[in-house]
Formats: sequence, structure tokens, C-alpha cells
Amino acid sequence: MPPGGVSGPPASFPDPRARRVRLPCGPMAQRSDQNAPRSPDAPPAPDAAPPTPEEEHHLERQRRENRDAIGALGVDPYGRRLDGLLPLDRARAAYDEKADADHKARAAEEGFQDPRPVVRVAGRVMLLRDNGKLLWINLRDHTGDLQIAASKRDCDETGFQTAKLADLGDILAAEGPLTKSKTGEITLWASSLEIACKSLAPPPEKWKGLNDPDLRYRKRYVDLYTSPETMRVFRTRSELVSRMRRFFDERDFIEVETPMLQTLAGGAAARPFVTHMNAMDMQLFLRIAPELYLKRLLVGGMSRVYEINRNFRNEGLSRRHNPEFTMLELYQAFADYNVMMEHTEGLIRELAVFVASERAGAEVDGIDPAAVRLPWEGGEIDYGSPFERVRYEELFEKALGFAMTDRDRCLADAKKRGLKTEGMDHWLIVNELFEEVAEQTIDPARPTFVIDYPAALCPLTRQKKGNPEIAERFELYIAGMELANAYTELNDPDVQEAKFREQLKGVDDEESAFRTFDADFIEALKVGMPPAGGLGIGVDRLMMLLLDQRSIRDVLLFPFMRPV
Repeated sequence: MPPGGVSGPPASFPDPRARRVRLPCGPMAQRSDQNAPRSPDAPPAPDAAPPTPEEEHHLERQRRENRDAIGALGVDPYGRRLDGLLPLDRARAAYDEKADADHKARAAEEGFQDPRPVVRVAGRVMLLRDNGKLLWINLRDHTGDLQIAASKRDCDETGFQTAKLADLGDILAAEGPLTKSKTGEITLWASSLEIACKSLAPPPEKWKGLNDPDLRYRKRYVDLYTSPETMRVFRTRSELVSRMRRFFDERDFIEVETPMLQTLAGGAAARPFVTHMNAMDMQLFLRIAPELYLKRLLVGGMSRVYEINRNFRNEGLSRRHNPEFTMLELYQAFADYNVMMEHTEGLIRELAVFVASERAGAEVDGIDPAAVRLPWEGGEIDYGSPFERVRYEELFEKALGFAMTDRDRCLADAKKRGLKTEGMDHWLIVNELFEEVAEQTIDPARPTFVIDYPAALCPLTRQKKGNPEIAERFELYIAGMELANAYTELNDPDVQEAKFREQLKGVDDEESAFRTFDADFIEALKVGMPPAGGLGIGVDRLMMLLLDQRSIRDVLLFPFMRPV
């Protein structure tokens, strides 16, 4: 098979003018033979040998011949505008059992009017069986599958001949009444049929399919239509993002947009992607975080703002990291990190209830929020119980056996574990130990807020009243992943400027190289920003958890891939 290619059916098709044989080609395909008619539910015939690259080339040539034969019928093989189409799930739901029974009992009566609902649909051909004067076709769209029957007697002549020239993977449209086959399958009995797009590339076959993850990510356009599970994941992701918006819209937040191209890479300490604007001959950065722009909106009087944004960080790739990713970031005037905890827990539980209802095939109202548990890597995560809360300092001491303020013990233990310590500030060593040891002790099945971080690690965060060494910050951990980060925001311009400058001094060259001083943001704070709470949630990681997908690439339609 050519590099990155998609394999095709195991044998070529005969001349389109001859009697045709359909062979297994897709994940649902079954063999059929015009000389040996089969019922729609007939078992598949024995497998043949996988195709060679030369056979694959022949298969594309055969499809081109079929396309030209369709054109010879006076039909555009690439379709036209079609109105009145129903998604296949809605078409199936329109089936009327009483009307169908009435038609079957009285169709022969003179003057009888067919009461069956007539629908118009379109989808990709996933299965095609040619029984001579009757073709059985399974169409698929983003909502599911529907069986189509095209008979020589009832289908328009051009449509029937088009169906005879169809191949797996073609996109067809059909119109007709809904009935049930003898095997009980809801079926559209086509009165008209037309091609909407001829597919020249054979779909993946059953020997290899798209089981290779690398090929699935590169050929997502094939993965989506051949894998109902992949389609389900991305349809559900879309619905979950819509529900995130609804959650905050109902709480009087305003959705906004902030720049992706920025003159300073601010709002986080991360390595940016650098680009160049020719018109002004200036260096620009792709956004690493929208934080400083969203806070400017608080200064301007927008008291509740959020953005579901794409961020870009020029860092590593992993099962949990992609160089571009989606974040939900929001700010609420006159709130603090406790309010952000309430928002976070409420949002995630509401989304988990929706996913649970989808899995159970039930209405959202029929799911008990207090009992919601969703699968994750063979276990379950409890989204129904109140989320755990534990102080950073307590978790550190419990895990390591000494206080985070014990500088000598922290340094010695970090060296013993082989962690980086040279030139490192004490609090960064503390955080290295926390991430290496303490994080691992958090129960992965219980969403846990780690609260009250060392203030030295949080330059944008208000300090705790009466304890300036602690910042009002939390991070949410679920299944060993950091899902959310939130602060009670710092709004004193003098303190903020001092913290920026202290941060710019850096703790080592790597850490300081990607931190910037945003003078305009300090000017904005001088105008006056109300006290506020801020929150960021990693949307992609949250989707991984809710949809039980082990890699971030499984919840990104087009994850970053090295070119081949």
C-alpha cells in the first residue's frame, strides 16, 4: 500500500455494463452475487486475499469508468443542490408502523392512497448488494445508518441505473416511503435516487481498515465516516462545548474574542510560536494565553467574560499535549477562587450528567447528578460526590514527610531524586517535588482541588489575607491530569509590576527566556480592575476524561502530525 494510502476492496469490479458482483470493502460490507440473491441479513462470504497496490490502482481506474458511465446517463456524478434532506436518524424516526401495515394490507386496492411517510435523505454508501432487479444499499451520515431499497419496478429508471453503477464510498441521495423489510429493518423504498458525489478512492477494507492510529489521525475524513465511534466522540464533543457556553451564558457571562496574534507572548510562562508581519516588518507571537486581554475587559467594565480559545505553545507532544489546544478561560468581577471552584464543579458535573444520559440512552433529567460515574481506563471517576479539597502544603507534607518550608530537606530530597536544583529558587524546587511526588498521591477516581499554592509560584495571584506566602489559587486534578487552574486575581498595579519584574529575573535561563513584561497591562491596572476571580479549564483534556479517550489526539479532529 502506498505510504499514507487507504487500501481498497479485495478484487476489481467487472465491466459496468455486465452483471455486477459486489465484494466486501468496508467495515459493514458483506459479499453478494447477482446469481445467488441474498437477504439483507445474509452472513458474509469467506474472505479473499487483501489487494495489492497494483489492484488498488486498478480499482481507482474502475471507479473512474463507473463515473464516466454515470455521466453518459446524462447525470452529473458530482451532484447538485438538494433541498428537503433529513438526517438519517430523523428519517428512521419518521417511520409509521400503522401506515406501513395499512399499505401492506391494502396496496392492491383500486384507488388506495399510500399513507406511508415519504422522506428524502443522503449519505455515503457503506454496503451495497445487487440482486439484479433489486439493490440493497446502506447509507451512513453523521447520525447513523439507513437501509435503502432500489427496485427496477419502483425506482426511476435513471436512478436505478445510477445505483447499478454505484460503488462503496459514493454519496447517494434517495427519496421514497418508509417501510420495513422482511427482516424488520426500517427501509426507504426508493422512488428516486441520484448520485451526489462519486468516490474515486476505495474505502478501507476489513483486513486493515483504519486500525492504525497514525493513519486514523492523518485520514480523519475517512475515519469519521467509517467509524461510528469516532463520529460519536466528535458529535458529543461539539455538544459538550455548546453546553459549556450555555452554562456561562445562563450566568450572565459575555463570550468575547481576544487576539491570537500578539506583540508580546503574555499570560503564561511558555515557549511561544514566533511569526513575522510583513506589512509592519515586526515580530509577532501566537497566543499562549488570553489572560491579560480578558482582564483588560474587566477594567473596561465587562464584569463577566469568557472565551473558548485556541492557544499555541511551542513545547512537547505527548498523550496529553498538542501544540495547539482549546481552553475555556473566564473572569468574574467581585469574585474569588472559591466562586471559581463552584463554577468548575458545577460545570463538570453538568457535562458528566449529559454524557451519562447519552450512554444510558436516557433524558438528562432522568440522571441523578449525585450518582454520576463515568468510565476511565478500565475504572470509574466519581463526578457525583462533592469534589475533594486539599491544601497544597498539607498534600506536600503528607507525601514527602517534611514541610515545604524546610529548605535544607527540600534541597536534599530533590537532589536525592535526581531533580534539577542547580540555580533553582527554593519554591521552584518545592514545586518540582510536589509534581514528582505529591501529585501522585491524589486519588485519580476523585476530582480534587489542590488549593492555596505558594505565592512565589503565582505572580498573577492575590495573596491570602494574613499569610503573604500563600496565594489564593487552585488546580483541579482528575485521573492524574491537571484540568483547571484558577486564581483570586491580583489587581494592585504596583504589586503586579514588582512581581513581573521579579519573575523576569528568572530562576534559570530557560524559565526566564519566555516571560515578558507587559507595560500596557500595568497601565490598565492603574486605571483600576475590580477584584476578581479567574479560571482556565483545559477543554481537550476534559473531553478525554468525559469521553474515555486515552490520547488527546482522539478528541482533536486534526491533531498535529509530522508530515510524511
